[in-house]
Amino acid sequence: MISTQDYHGLLDAANLKRIGKALAVLDAINSPELEYRYYTYNAVWGENEEVLEVSDGEGDQMLILFRPEGCVINGYLDGYDQPDKTQVTRGLPEYFDDFIFGEPVNSIGTTFCLWYTAAHGWQTGLVKNEDDGSEELLFMLDGNPETYAEWADEYYGEETDRSPMDVAAVAKIYQGETLTKATVLGIVDEVADWAQLEEDLQAIGYPYDFG
Repeated sequence: MISTQDYHGLLDAANLKRIGKALAVLDAINSPELEYRYYTYNAVWGENEEVLEVSDGEGDQMLILFRPEGCVINGYLDGYDQPDKTQVTRGLPEYFDDFIFGEPVNSIGTTFCLWYTAAHGWQTGLVKNEDDGSEELLFMLDGNPETYAEWADEYYGEETDRSPMDVAAVAKIYQGETLTKATVLGIVDEVADWAQLEEDLQAIGYPYDFG
């Protein structure tokens, strides 16, 4: 399980960005209403900056900033003690400072932090508490489409009679393939508003061709 204790399963920044966009696309397909999505992606967060947001709607939240230099992950889990932020970010490159020490991260809180640069790979600061809950938010970043399919079938299908999603369709999105209507209908049985989905894909910055 990926955590601050063992983060070797994390992809490099470029591939993590690809998976982050895929997760947001999949959630946009699964949940037309933005407020109920677990994963969202902002391709125009700032100049040369993009952000994946993970939120369970119950207080747990993770933000991942992507910049040309790499990426940084800020995680907050409700109910966990917040460590000394200067310690868990020890060694953090300065170009991530505005994000990690600014808003909205500062108001959200920080229970764990990791970052990636091409020169040094994944790193974290001083982690004194092994039980920081990081695996609860990082598990989906393993790059395995089956991980998402299993989670989403339960999360979105628990109280509905929808069909289990096609893992092959999930894999196509994980690979960054241009989204087609056929692939979308491998994820859900029907789409009520294709125009809304197109808007979501444009915001994420994901290619599509609905004919």
